[in-house]
Amino acid sequence: MKNNNTGMIATITATVFCGCPGLLLCIFGGWAATGSLPYSTTVNGIAEQGNVPSTVGFVLLCLALLFIATPIVIGFVTLRKKPEVLPNNEPIPPAS
Repeated sequence: MKNNNTGMIATITATVFCGCPGLLLCIFGGWAATGSLPYSTTVNGIAEQGNVPSTVGFVLLCLALLFIATPIVIGFVTLRKKPEVLPNNEPIPPAS
């Protein structure tokens, strides 16, 4: 395929919708994995405060790695140089 426009569009789209959110998710996942990401909530007049558990941070880090790997894989698959198929110039044997 000599026209790489489709591959470029797919790679840029995947980077915008998967790569950038993956980097932000990685930041918050690392912060939560340390156990120091605070939260505060109020439900029906009852207020609670605390820190997000570190297991949530590790899950967010794993999701971030998947999100970051997606544009890399899409870029590799769509933009790689595919091997050219050489034409076969041998004569076709007659049908029997």
